[in-house]
Amino acid sequence: MSNCSETPFHDTSLYDPPRSRCPLCGSPDIAPHYVITRFTAHFRVDRCRSCGFIFMNPPFTDAAIKGFYSEDYYRGSAEYAYHDEREAERYAAYVWDSRINVIRRYAEEGNFLDIGSSFGGFLRRAGRYYTTFGIEMSEYSAAYARKEGGLNIHTGTLGDHPYEGNFFSVITMIEVLEHLKDPAPALKECCRLLKKEGVLVLQTANMEGLQARLMKDRYGYYLPGHLSYFSLRNLSDALRHAGFSRVRVYRPVEFGLLPKLKKSRGSFRTLWDYRQWIRISRYHLISKLAAGSFSPTSSMVLYAVK
Repeated sequence: MSNCSETPFHDTSLYDPPRSRCPLCGSPDIAPHYVITRFTAHFRVDRCRSCGFIFMNPPFTDAAIKGFYSEDYYRGSAEYAYHDEREAERYAAYVWDSRINVIRRYAEEGNFLDIGSSFGGFLRRAGRYYTTFGIEMSEYSAAYARKEGGLNIHTGTLGDHPYEGNFFSVITMIEVLEHLKDPAPALKECCRLLKKEGVLVLQTANMEGLQARLMKDRYGYYLPGHLSYFSLRNLSDALRHAGFSRVRVYRPVEFGLLPKLKKSRGSFRTLWDYRQWIRISRYHLISKLAAGSFSPTSSMVLYAVK
């Protein structure tokens, strides 16, 4: 583990000024947690002693963050990269369809917003039941979704979107919330955008899960594009503070094991690759041992109803 007293910031132009208060609860009682130096752009994360929220401090500038999501990021050729969903979209659809089936238990129809919509594969599946909209920061992937998928995608963020309040029945943020510098205002804005009884679906890591706690600064979720790190407790509290009336948690996800196994086949090249099903199955089943605030793994999905 790196010493938090070290100064890892070689190019100070990449960073905003350090924060003196927790971005989630506002407490000034924060302390250094880890320094992450395994990437070219080093960063430090602090932890709030009041609510347990972990956040990058100092955070990268908006310009630096936007630079992470170049075409190289989506093609998988950058140091910090994304697995291009277009390469195995028909396999990813098993998970997308399973998630949509659960979402329909909360809202069967209406306007559907996916924040961080990427190339639009998930939205195209949701379009069978909903009127779909997307928000995507990358012009590269947003342009593809508009041109190839005919989707209604806003290139930008929650801070500059064109939508009116009480407009959506469903908002999804699948592994997106951790990318935001100021998650509390984002959750409030999602609540404002939703109709009464509308649902916000969030997937992110639970940093109080045993997996994250044991791996410490080696945990794979500590990435340059991740500025915010939650626990089940502080994220649930933040959702209620943002105006949501009830929150339900699913661990590791809200659907079963079979869709995950089917999706994994998209990366298989030989029969030997099927051995990965042992690891995937073990992780999924171990996650079911969660009880209350305890979780043996760090995967979680929250459904918050307005």
